[in-house]
Amino acid sequence: QAQLVESGGGSVQAGGSLTLSCVVSTLAFSDRLMAWFRQAPGKEREGVASIFTGGGGGNIQYADSVKGRFIISQDNAKNTVYLQLNSVKPEDTAVYSCAIRSRSVCVGYLNPNCYDPWGQGTQVTVFS
Repeated sequence: QAQLVESGGGSVQAGGSLTLSCVVSTLAFSDRLMAWFRQAPGKEREGVASIFTGGGGGNIQYADSVKGRFIISQDNAKNTVYLQLNSVKPEDTAVYSCAIRSRSVCVGYLNPNCYDPWGQGTQVTVFS
């Protein structure tokens, strides 16, 4: 099974930026739909952004809550998917996890039920 390892989390002041990384084991990276999710305490897991890793990357989707602020990208040579968080807000505080889409018959690019396996997550805390 593929392994995913996230990094880059930390504390950041509101309005600042942070870049998260998700390194994927080699065999699982090519031509896959991958996504970032987040979960804040007491809240359900929320899809943030997704990208198709085939070719140069495409079919990018964003949740409305992060559109225009977050950027998802990939580096095929490093088997890595990134999530750049810009203009962060306190409500962006959460554990951020990446995952690979495993279910072809599943509705929604950002539906967490369509994804498995997952990384362990990285904490992002935004303070005002």
